[in-house]
Amino acid sequence: MKEFIHRVRTTRLGFLAVLLLLLWAKTLFAYFYDFSLGLDGGLQWFIAIINPLGTSAFLLSLALYVRKPGRAYFVGLLVYVLLGVLLLSNVLYYRELSDFLTVTTIFNVGKISTGLGASSFNTLMWHDLAYFFDWIIIVAAYLGYGVVNIWRFLNKQPLRWPHFGFVIDRRPPSYHFPQAVSVVAATTFAATIAVSEFKQPQLLTRTFDRTYIVKYLGLTPFTVYDGVKAAQTNTVRSSADSSDAAKVRAYTQAHYAAPNPEYFGEAKGKNVIIIHLESFQQFLIGLKIKGKEVTPFLNSLIKQDDTLSYDNFFHEVGQGRTSDAENMLETSTFGLATGSLFSSLGTDNTFQAAPAILNQTDHYTTAVFHGGSGGFWNREQTYKSMGYQYFFDGNYYDQDGAAQTQYGIKDKLMFAESAKYLERLQQPFYAKVITTTNHYPYYISATDSDFPDAGTKDPYVNGYFKTAHYLDQSLKEFFAYLKASGLEQHSLVVLYGDHYGISNDRASTLGPLVGLDSDNWTDYDNAKLQRVPLILHMPGLKGGIRHTYGGEIDVLPTLLHLLGVNTEKYMQFGTDLLSAQHNQVVAFRNHNFVTPKYTVVGDSIYSNATGELVTVPAATQQKLKQDQAAVDEKLDMSDLLNEKNLLRFYVPDGFTPIDPRQYDYTKSLRSVLTVAKDLGKASTSLYSEHGNHSTTGLYRTDAPEVQTDTSVITKFPSTTTPTKKATTSSSISTN
Repeated sequence: MKEFIHRVRTTRLGFLAVLLLLLWAKTLFAYFYDFSLGLDGGLQWFIAIINPLGTSAFLLSLALYVRKPGRAYFVGLLVYVLLGVLLLSNVLYYRELSDFLTVTTIFNVGKISTGLGASSFNTLMWHDLAYFFDWIIIVAAYLGYGVVNIWRFLNKQPLRWPHFGFVIDRRPPSYHFPQAVSVVAATTFAATIAVSEFKQPQLLTRTFDRTYIVKYLGLTPFTVYDGVKAAQTNTVRSSADSSDAAKVRAYTQAHYAAPNPEYFGEAKGKNVIIIHLESFQQFLIGLKIKGKEVTPFLNSLIKQDDTLSYDNFFHEVGQGRTSDAENMLETSTFGLATGSLFSSLGTDNTFQAAPAILNQTDHYTTAVFHGGSGGFWNREQTYKSMGYQYFFDGNYYDQDGAAQTQYGIKDKLMFAESAKYLERLQQPFYAKVITTTNHYPYYISATDSDFPDAGTKDPYVNGYFKTAHYLDQSLKEFFAYLKASGLEQHSLVVLYGDHYGISNDRASTLGPLVGLDSDNWTDYDNAKLQRVPLILHMPGLKGGIRHTYGGEIDVLPTLLHLLGVNTEKYMQFGTDLLSAQHNQVVAFRNHNFVTPKYTVVGDSIYSNATGELVTVPAATQQKLKQDQAAVDEKLDMSDLLNEKNLLRFYVPDGFTPIDPRQYDYTKSLRSVLTVAKDLGKASTSLYSEHGNHSTTGLYRTDAPEVQTDTSVITKFPSTTTPTKKATTSSSISTN
């Protein structure tokens, strides 16, 4: 032991090892005390414990390459200080905004009003001394020695300074020793990546949440990765100019579809309630499991005279999954070819999105309701860029007890609690409600659902129908509230499925339940299952089930035309589903496509009528080649627009670009209440219409949590700003 301590005190490697251990201890303290990483299971805990070691050791090993002893120790200390500053900065930033510092934020610190300014230091707490304890000891020691040295100087004695037991190693490092240390450190990091990729596939390509990268790889790798992504984005954008924007503008003008006069403006002035149906596929509509309807409410809704629905409506998402669907819904532009647009570009891109358009054209109040983490998919920042005025994330909902799922609170509770916020919005409003219960791994307790088990060997397939049924029940309760409160008469409700729920690798299990031959499964079957619901309900709307082919990219122009807003001046890649000029070629993100007659997957052509591979006549072959070229151009134009941020060069008449800095979602509730108070009798909220009496008493739910505590629905958080941190999931599959 004495020999070991001696080597630590007298060698460069020993000195660097002490610095590494100090960094490791500080990082783990932050992981488990200041950050909410949502660790679940032994493997995640193990990864989180070891992930600070590889990168820190590699960076500290740089000191071993410096030949001069004094400079070598200085380099080691410099790396130690920089990594410590990075850690503390993230602690302070996370404490204020529940997110990690990006490179863009660091370089724009002088331009932002919150998060990394002087105000961050006001959030310092007593336990933060843990991040400074080493420096406190060093400073205290030098101050003490300084006092003693004054006495020594006056008495002409030699001065002494503390060395804490370390002796500078003046020997040059042995040949290849620095390289060996670096290789060991790099191998440790590589092993962390391998284990993380096994546990969380596509971790870096999808980038759904910064928390995931920190949890699996560490804070420093996240910063480096974010810096590389930022540099790539800046490189692409630096080559952009207004001529690129003009090119895309010419494309969207040429592909514009004029509104249908029969429907244009039918919903003008109405509230818009968007209901995001998580992982909800079209085959669920009308399906029975052991004689019981999976979606009895939706089955009845689409049969109503004032409900318009589409049964050939497809999701068009890529790796961004849910965030891609939201992006298409709000902007009528596609997600990126790889990764998530929300995560990669949502903070800095310029958008001409639905909330901003409706707010500026018809003074709509805009809000999102989501019972999960606001940082997931970078929603909090992207919603600001899109112009959402309010975001009620999981911090505004009761997260106690059995209310939580992996991605938010249960749908019945979320809809019920949302009523107390919804009734306070000034009308007309544009509100989006994001459901989460029908999400992989599709688990729900017997207390919440008595829907029969599908009886397969796959628990995820069995659970899928249970959680979908639960979501259907949640919708029934919410629609009953809309009717009872009077909101239904003044609202257009839009329900859409965001993406598939059951992946292709479970086809053999799913096939028999949905009437498909699992033994002869083809790419056509995969494409067929990309259908998701699109349902529009409004009293007085001319309804019916439409067989028109379309996709998520087409929702925004359809919606805006119903609201009386002509989309011709905006850059949008979808077309109005109700227009006679609507383009029924549905582009998938991987460049495959579907038409009313054919499904094209790579070089294979399937007949929609038979599902069989077909050889088509030359004229049809030529037409499909033209369709393929059109699909490629459409996707490429959308990518050009988003990757180069071209909307900064084009501002439509009457539109004001959004400044995301004007929004603070920690004050969403306070702002909503303040607006109503300032307006007084001029307030148009549902709450005001009811004589300043809440309508939440009209909400009826059979959620067991509410039966035991009815205050869940009616009570606001203890203050008008959120006080609880919503958790994020520990794993992702289909979201």
